[in-house]
Amino acid sequence: MLDSCKLKSACNLPFICNKKINTAGTSNAEVPLADPGMYQLDITLRRGQSLAARDRGGTSDPYVKFKIGGKEVFRSKIIHKNLNPVWEEKACILVDHLREPLYIKVFDYDFGLQDDFMGSAFLDLTQLELNRPTDVTLTLKDPHYPDHDLGIILLSVILTPKEGESRDVTMLMRKSWKRSSKFQTQSLRLSDLHRKSHLWRGIVSITLIEGRDLKAMDSNGLSDPYVKFRLGHQKYKSKIMPKTLNPQWREQFDFHLYEERGGIIDITAWDKDAGKRDDFIGRCQVDLSALSREQTHKLELELEEGEGHLVLLVTLTASATVSISDLSINSLEDQKEREEILKRYSPLRIFHNLKDVGFLQVKVIRAEGLMAADVTGKSDPFCVVELNNDRLLTHTVYKNLNPEWNKVFTFNIKDIHSVLEVTVYDEDRDRSADFLGKVAIPLLSIQNGEQKAYVLKNKQLTGPTKGVIYLEIDVIFNAVKASLRTLIPKEQKYIEEENRLSKQLLLRNFIRMKRCVMVLVNAAYYVNSCFDWDSPPRSLAAFVVVEDILEDEEEEDDKDDKDSEKKGFINKIYAIQEVCVSVQNILDEVASFGERIKNTFNWTVPFLSWLAIVALCVFTVILYCIPLRYIVLVWGINKFTKKLRSPYAIDNNELLDFLSRVPSDVQVVQYQELKPDPSHSPYKRKKNNLG
Repeated sequence: MLDSCKLKSACNLPFICNKKINTAGTSNAEVPLADPGMYQLDITLRRGQSLAARDRGGTSDPYVKFKIGGKEVFRSKIIHKNLNPVWEEKACILVDHLREPLYIKVFDYDFGLQDDFMGSAFLDLTQLELNRPTDVTLTLKDPHYPDHDLGIILLSVILTPKEGESRDVTMLMRKSWKRSSKFQTQSLRLSDLHRKSHLWRGIVSITLIEGRDLKAMDSNGLSDPYVKFRLGHQKYKSKIMPKTLNPQWREQFDFHLYEERGGIIDITAWDKDAGKRDDFIGRCQVDLSALSREQTHKLELELEEGEGHLVLLVTLTASATVSISDLSINSLEDQKEREEILKRYSPLRIFHNLKDVGFLQVKVIRAEGLMAADVTGKSDPFCVVELNNDRLLTHTVYKNLNPEWNKVFTFNIKDIHSVLEVTVYDEDRDRSADFLGKVAIPLLSIQNGEQKAYVLKNKQLTGPTKGVIYLEIDVIFNAVKASLRTLIPKEQKYIEEENRLSKQLLLRNFIRMKRCVMVLVNAAYYVNSCFDWDSPPRSLAAFVVVEDILEDEEEEDDKDDKDSEKKGFINKIYAIQEVCVSVQNILDEVASFGERIKNTFNWTVPFLSWLAIVALCVFTVILYCIPLRYIVLVWGINKFTKKLRSPYAIDNNELLDFLSRVPSDVQVVQYQELKPDPSHSPYKRKKNNLG
């Protein structure tokens, strides 16, 4: 229906004020509009006056959204701590018809929380005069509280019909825009995925090193600090460092850059307060446009509205890791390009760009028998394709339960143990998109060049839902690079559902934990039987192997200071719930650790099992050739000098990093393919077999 025009040359807005329009959008002199056709709407968002205060300090951090027909076409920058913000931002919008009014919504930006609504207004486009600059004053209202005064928004607009040659050029621009991405102007309205389908132009790597002299928020003169990062709708949260004012995090996060000029990363420090709302320590920002690319910058940022500093390492790198095209424009069809990709990941290029492990191509062909999400018995389905933090989506096929997308997505693989997730949603105008189904496919389980019908699963990936999706996937990777990358920390996902207390999940984790404990108990019984001489050969072997082992166990009882103040009933409920969630997560982690060890030895993932065998064989040869004392000496020197050689290196444990790639029993069930219904007879074709 409409597209957003980012060509500044087409958006030279005049600033002559000829007349006023009231809140309802009724003009003083109505001029008949031309026949329905393409229009260009040039808008200058001037300023706001007397906006509503939504923050505790009596201010707000307002920004404005423009929507037409439920589609977001423009979003302004955020003006911090101001009830009379001045934006002076321009937007150029192409409109097919004028029946849909322009919907203006103002929000208060809240980092890490849901943004607060500050009011909305409509502008009736049919009441605008053509080719004439107009100043517009809109009074903001809240439909739930119509009597509240929420301030005004001032705009300058001009509506221009696109006819003749200019209209042809505009249509050509629109077709080109849609070919690159049919969803670049639409916001994916999901509760946990507020992302647009722009292709990113670079990656921002941030290493959070430490904090210095942070503000004490607890009664004991200390804090439990953690840090939140936000770039647009990309969010990260660091781990919590208990009882310190000089925390050492040493965590790394990667953001995607969608704009050539960069952006601003909002950083806030918080104190974790069990049972209460977390306390605010301070904030700072990083302006990426001021940093040079392909260079690591060490920044020591002073916290505003608080005390202390944060030390960061920031690196901006260019990236062409993902792309999207129509199925008819298939990059792998060309034999020369295919050979070039195979050469790029050949065993001879082991030490060339160790982070570039492999290449993934996903063809999203079609789906059949989807769930009807609308009252009309139809759906408006589209697909989201995710690989770790790389995320792309298809266009929407309206009013269809058997959509055909025929899109090709390509990704660079940084970890061969990643899982490809394909999720189908129903587009729902100005509301959150409805979930229709999902599949999770480990890259190592993919068979190249085979078109398969995957049964869609529910959100938890534990059971089937209605419909199947047809995919054809190709994976090319360098096995040596993939093995080396297995021994470094796993990439974190910045979009994760918060852990919530679930009776069913708690019980499941308890049962998993019980199984692991029973394995240890049975092992203890087995060892004990060796001393009872139930089996003389076994006991004799144990007697030869066992040596004196000294175990020193020290137990420390740390008692926290208790506040003399009594907690209210609600705070106690929150505290109990948080403890239960912590217990639930601890049970999951411990059970998963035991299951991963088991799955390493039962060949759940053959690649990892072979890697473990090769590593053990290499270690055995090294022990045979080199005395153990020399190995311990080299290991000790490496450990003691690591901080001197690389003071900002992130600590890691290679064994734990390896085990983090092995799926737990829960993940094995989630990644298991379900057999499609016999009524679905997918045809399989072998082509582009790159393996």
